[in-house]
Amino acid sequence: MSTAEQGHGAVSETPDRYGAFPRLTPEQLADLSAQGERRRITEGEVLYREGEPVREFLAILSGAVEILHDHGGPDERTVAVHGPGRFLGELGLLEGQAAFDTAVMRRTGEILAVPVERQRTLVDRDPVLGDLILRAYLSRRYLLIGLGAGFRILGSCYSPDTLRLREFAARNRLPHRWVDLEKDKGAEALLRRFAIPPEETPVVLWRGDRVLRNPSNAELARLIGLPAPGPSSGSGRCDVMVVGAGPAGLAASVYGASDGLTTVTVDAVASGGQAATSSRIENYLGFPSGISGGELVERAVLQAHKFGARLMVPAEVNGLTPEEDEYVITFTDGSRLRAGAVVLASGVRYRRLEVPGIDRLEGVSVYYAATVQEASLCQADPVAVVGGGNSAGQAALFLGHHASRVHLLVRGDDLNADMSRYLVDQVEQHPKIEVLLHTEVREVGGREKLESLTVEDNASGERRELPAAALFVFIGAKPRTEWLSGVLALDEKGFVLTGANAQAVADAHHWAALGRDPMLLETTLPGIFAAGDVRSGSVKRVASATGEGAMVIRLVHEHRERAGNLVRSAGPEGPRPAAGQPAPQR
Repeated sequence: MSTAEQGHGAVSETPDRYGAFPRLTPEQLADLSAQGERRRITEGEVLYREGEPVREFLAILSGAVEILHDHGGPDERTVAVHGPGRFLGELGLLEGQAAFDTAVMRRTGEILAVPVERQRTLVDRDPVLGDLILRAYLSRRYLLIGLGAGFRILGSCYSPDTLRLREFAARNRLPHRWVDLEKDKGAEALLRRFAIPPEETPVVLWRGDRVLRNPSNAELARLIGLPAPGPSSGSGRCDVMVVGAGPAGLAASVYGASDGLTTVTVDAVASGGQAATSSRIENYLGFPSGISGGELVERAVLQAHKFGARLMVPAEVNGLTPEEDEYVITFTDGSRLRAGAVVLASGVRYRRLEVPGIDRLEGVSVYYAATVQEASLCQADPVAVVGGGNSAGQAALFLGHHASRVHLLVRGDDLNADMSRYLVDQVEQHPKIEVLLHTEVREVGGREKLESLTVEDNASGERRELPAAALFVFIGAKPRTEWLSGVLALDEKGFVLTGANAQAVADAHHWAALGRDPMLLETTLPGIFAAGDVRSGSVKRVASATGEGAMVIRLVHEHRERAGNLVRSAGPEGPRPAAGQPAPQR
């Protein structure tokens, strides 16, 4: 990217090669002016600083602004230089995060400052302006990530906690840079500079001088400004609580918020769920050339924010209790929220591969997702992928662009059994992918990291050793429903029962008092719905999860309407059952 020419006050503007730095029209600036104020800013004045929240949308009327990473520190560098007509900020401005860079006035001029709340209102009214800003912010976030801006994670590639922090940052699409203690030549200097003993790593370095020693995901989230439950949540209430921010949860968030329902969405790790780890989704309607899971999720998150949904990450739910025709949701940190309706969209987690000794390598060279983060660790090395479904096929194709060789290990004898035809064709034609049918992993080799696999042909019993620097496992999934045991009816595999299946095991007297049966996506408790992969009988596809997330909001409206009618029809003896329904037991 461009570097400012600071000799004698001269500043050259960064060209807009990526669509990240568009210029506002005079008409758009006039509309924004009605919502904000003009300010005269002198050369050298700081508009906002890295690590601090930004509360205003800033547009340049005259002069020039330089965007810097690590301002005043040893790694200071120019990210971009903007002139009249351009605007500042990136995704963090909309999502309430701290700034990942610093803006400095490099030529005296005038700035238009609009409070973020007013800017959001204007963007909602003007879709052209809204699309321009959102596209620019999305592009700027990816540029920052590519630059390695933001905070630094200093830790060993052999440390599970290092991987945890890197995964959290990557899945939440937070700009950061990883400094590997084992390979990065500058790691030792950083340790000495901050007086950090190697045994205290991993650490997060922020704003040049702040050090967090092996922080939890929640501590890192608070540092960046990600919204999460806590004391401030108190006894707050919302119309709809969505548990899980994958495709189903995000769709419910968008439709719930756009329908005027106060909507809170929580996730224990990051928005996007398993879909966000997909390198490319090629059969999603409307994207003929495909779209990465991360980009699809980022667009959905922006939509949810646009309509006013509140997303909280990380926020792990551990309790659900009926209370006065509503539900109280408790979190692992002890905070609580009350909701009129709850949408369970917590998805699934991949099953672990049961092989002796594999647990010591998990998070180091055995992974349950294949993203850029994991792929960067095994460039030019052979890797193995276990599984025969679409997730395994997508992972193999993605890794084929990084690894020297990809062994796809499939327990069955037919790749077409569980994988979509278009993926099968691509996998079979890829020059770096070797498909090994009726093959299972029996042993793992390597001390600090994976070096080889012992695999067995389950038809002949023959064993062989394969070189592999990493193992990626996609062998099915189990639902995230442990916390619902004893609260709702689950099927034998732990998936949530809904609709007719829920009705078959629900308390008939309880539902008779309401004058209805569980609706299509409703569970054994009224007002509690399930959508996406967590639901028993669901189609495990991104498109179907998105459809269920949208559909469930219509059912929430129906539940609210019927509950309101029931209250209005209540007499001295309580709510009357609908015609043809037995009276409730007392």
